[in-house]
Amino acid sequence: MSLKSRLLVGLAALLLLGVAFWPLWEVRLLAPQYPEGLGLQIHINTVKGLKTHDLESINGLNHYIGMRVINPDAIPELRYMPWIVGVLILAGLATALRGSQRMLYGWLLAFILLGGVGLWDFWRWEYNYGHDLDMEEAIIVVPGMSYQPPLIGSKQLLNFTATAWPAPGAWLMGASFLLAAGVAVTERRRRAAAA
Repeated sequence: MSLKSRLLVGLAALLLLGVAFWPLWEVRLLAPQYPEGLGLQIHINTVKGLKTHDLESINGLNHYIGMRVINPDAIPELRYMPWIVGVLILAGLATALRGSQRMLYGWLLAFILLGGVGLWDFWRWEYNYGHDLDMEEAIIVVPGMSYQPPLIGSKQLLNFTATAWPAPGAWLMGASFLLAAGVAVTERRRRAAAA
């Protein structure tokens, strides 16, 4: 790879450091009794309320319908996600240092696989969270109702409108991938033109 391409791959890898500072996903809940809304931010290593007491408020509301408490310490993915992203950053930097196009393709493939597995795992967690209800503890029971929040977009859950979108950390990950993919395309064209 050219020096410029190697620098861009290094920059793509370093962009992933942003997930340590910004949330990956955001979920918001709006209802008549909560006009200011409630929300959650999913970070690489924790889940926090958008406002100081939002997580506690959401857990309190969820108790009424038999949903489990959201306890970040009980979500194993939040313990190993920082390590996975760390390895991805180091692999990207190694690719930039080595300048190997083959390593770049491998890095991009790992990025795609890890991103796909991460989204599937998040969807699976939401599915279990919204369907695995404790009906014996639930105060409000609506037969046949499940409360799975959306992965992306909006969904009506009783009188709440739940909305979920990628947050700045996810956008940085996307920018990192697109930058590295752009380098791969440019390098491939450069090699084809030189042949």
